[in-house]
Amino acid sequence: MMNNHYFIENESLKSQTRIINYEFGGKSFKFKTHDGVFSKEHVDHATDILLNTIPPLEENSTLLDMGCGYGSIGIVLAKSYNLTLTQCDINPATVELTRYNSKLNGVTSNIFVSDCFENVSERFDTIVINPPIHAGKAVTYEMYEKSLKHLTLNGKLYVVTFKKHGAESTITKLRNVFNNCETIYKKKGIYVLECIMMQ
Repeated sequence: MMNNHYFIENESLKSQTRIINYEFGGKSFKFKTHDGVFSKEHVDHATDILLNTIPPLEENSTLLDMGCGYGSIGIVLAKSYNLTLTQCDINPATVELTRYNSKLNGVTSNIFVSDCFENVSERFDTIVINPPIHAGKAVTYEMYEKSLKHLTLNGKLYVVTFKKHGAESTITKLRNVFNNCETIYKKKGIYVLECIMMQ
């Protein structure tokens, strides 16, 4: 496992807790963050693009926010579209924040620690991943491979990635796994990809 503070528990990184604001679909969201998490001062640009690119999700459908960080993606989508939400992350500190943020935003979520899909057993209508690029290609590719096994028939995987982080090789990988991959957003080096579970 990488010794990267975004992916491990480290009590010393919990200083300077803050509340950040985010607007989506006419709704206001608040998220508690601290120094031990990715994008601590605002919802990052790639996540914002991902949220605004994903087509509206079917009400009461199931969503997995894989590698949830402090929970912004799942919380925003679940509250906006009334979804049944599951969120997990390898880092107990971010899972703790996600629990806090789900309550802060009035969202019910099944939240737990999991190394990739290790503790995930069910299937979902939608899986969303803003992959931990700096954890390495092996980690992100494992997420993509195992997503296929955790989607319902015709379920969809959404991934946001960057040209500089190997977007084209990610597309190739996803096509090999799913036999399909559509680029639904491509601008200024940021890609949003959609794959459908057809098997």
